[in-house]
Amino acid sequence: MIGNFRNAGQTWCREPEAVLVHDFPQDAVGRAIPYGIYSLNDNHGYVGVGDCFDTPRFAVETIRDWWGYEGYRHYPQAKRLLILADAGGSNSCRSRVWKAQLQEQLCDGCGLDVTVCHYPTGCSKWNPIEHRLFSQISLNWAGKPLRSFEMLTSYIAATSTRTGLTVTGVLKRGGNELGERVTDDEMKRLRLTRHSVCPQWNYTLRPRNPKARRWAKIGR
Repeated sequence: MIGNFRNAGQTWCREPEAVLVHDFPQDAVGRAIPYGIYSLNDNHGYVGVGDCFDTPRFAVETIRDWWGYEGYRHYPQAKRLLILADAGGSNSCRSRVWKAQLQEQLCDGCGLDVTVCHYPTGCSKWNPIEHRLFSQISLNWAGKPLRSFEMLTSYIAATSTRTGLTVTGVLKRGGNELGERVTDDEMKRLRLTRHSVCPQWNYTLRPRNPKARRWAKIGR
């Protein structure tokens, strides 16, 4: 929650921060939804911060924005994208909306073959994003009240380590309402191939029109 609330951790300061005793929702400015991408190749993180709901559409839009802002520039010849994701939440292995949005925004919209490998339920602690990105962000804002969305985003963007980690923080407001559904007919139109090993967790989506390669490049 965003507001004048206590944030766990310790930090050096000349005077203590005065915060509210309780973190009641009615006293909050809002609730921040951070969705992060960690690139193993270049030790760089990209975190989109939403102010609505943690939905599959928001998750895929964040990945699409990362590709348009940074991924495409770093890998201009890339035709495939491998996503290692947890099995639950907005990128759940069971979510139809997650798969449909990957097909529409990354495969059809960006011309990418997208392979998704989900960590089994309860195994997210082995996901590098947890101990290489989000843990460092938590250390950076430890003990500092997050009183606004802009303050939270600035702490994210200022995160770095001696081993070379850098982070881009982007605030995205509005949209991404709950209740989106994907019908059986829409699922049949996805160009989805499940892998032979653990097909529930491992699958590949390909553009429905392979000849129409459209590299998505987003301007800031």
